[in-house]
Amino acid sequence: HNMGLRSRMRTKIKDVLKACDAGDKEAAAAAYKDAVPVIDSMINKGIVTKNKASRHKSRLNKRVKELNA
Repeated sequence: HNMGLRSRMRTKIKDVLKACDAGDKEAAAAAYKDAVPVIDSMINKGIVTKNKASRHKSRLNKRVKELNA
């Protein structure tokens, strides 16, 4: 069960990274918005720690903002 949840989180993260690498601003922003609740829910389920989730969100947000700059 936990492996499936962790896999779902990783897939959402990869979706954001793929959109960033493709240079698609709207898709990257949409994927980021979609990934944040999934990452946050993994904290409550005990899959990842609060700091790890925060680090992922921060790094993804940085990548998305670099596209807009």
